[in-house]
Amino acid sequence: MDMSQWKRDLINSKAKKPMPILSYPAVQKLGVTVRELVGSSGIMAECVVAVAADNDLSASVSFMDLSVEAECFGCEAIIYDYDVPAIGAPIVSGYEDADKLRVPKIGDGRSGICLDAIEKIKKAVTDRPVFAGCIGPFSLAGRMMGVSDAMLCCYDEPETLELILQKGTQFITDYIKAFKRSGADGVILCEPLSGMVSPSHEEEFSAPYIRQIADAVQDQDFLVIYHNCGDFTHRMTRSLSENGCGAYHFGEAVELGDMLDAFPSDLLVMGNISPSSLFAAGKPEDMRSATEKLMKRCAPYKNFVPSSGCDIPPQSPWENIMAFIDSVDGYYKSAD
Repeated sequence: MDMSQWKRDLINSKAKKPMPILSYPAVQKLGVTVRELVGSSGIMAECVVAVAADNDLSASVSFMDLSVEAECFGCEAIIYDYDVPAIGAPIVSGYEDADKLRVPKIGDGRSGICLDAIEKIKKAVTDRPVFAGCIGPFSLAGRMMGVSDAMLCCYDEPETLELILQKGTQFITDYIKAFKRSGADGVILCEPLSGMVSPSHEEEFSAPYIRQIADAVQDQDFLVIYHNCGDFTHRMTRSLSENGCGAYHFGEAVELGDMLDAFPSDLLVMGNISPSSLFAAGKPEDMRSATEKLMKRCAPYKNFVPSSGCDIPPQSPWENIMAFIDSVDGYYKSAD
């Protein structure tokens, strides 16, 4: 698929189909647990295909399982039945541990399952792009070191952090290239931890590595969507808009209209209905109200695409999901 053309068409479209990060809630449709899901490429594919069959969306998005890459490096993955996987105790406490880290091979851990799932999804979903999911390098460092220690390393042990970032970037780049070979049309590159540090530290310890990844994998047929739901993302718009990615996805912590003001009109900006308070814990009427507010503020921007603020939790009521999709559709129809 020509993803450069897909992006232009989406920008020029008067009515945008929404693109929520919607995959985990399909476990409800299939009657499976998250534990069963993350261990089977077949179930992963069935979930994404089921969502595509039932919903007219801009793209299909595979699972945002940000434990996969850290597990490949040797971290313990904690798998739940009804929640997304997490990571256990840190495995890096200093430079010596970082130096001993082995860059994983593609196929290690559950990375092979995720790659196989994309190949299966692409065979079944042919009417829209299919995006894989992958963690960003600074956020991966936070999983291997612990969030607080990774943030402190920006000040105290930058050489340790840089070594981890180099190894993480190498693996992430290779992993995304493998997704390309499996047929993915793009990747959502999730870097939320960099949105929790100062803008200067984001520029030093995240942006160059994101740029390196984007330069290595993005082309006319493959799009990198940068995701950040950190609290301070609104302070980093210049750096983020120049990191080489072709589209951006933001969480509920930012005023999305302000982000659209700051970003060039040829870069897609997506978001940002709350996954937790609205998709998971809200009511349909709350969702309709929030979506209408978002659309009034952001729909006038041609490069805006309605979405969730992050991946939608597995047990989110489908009534809320459909209220979002229907509200977006209703807004554009009423605007004609």
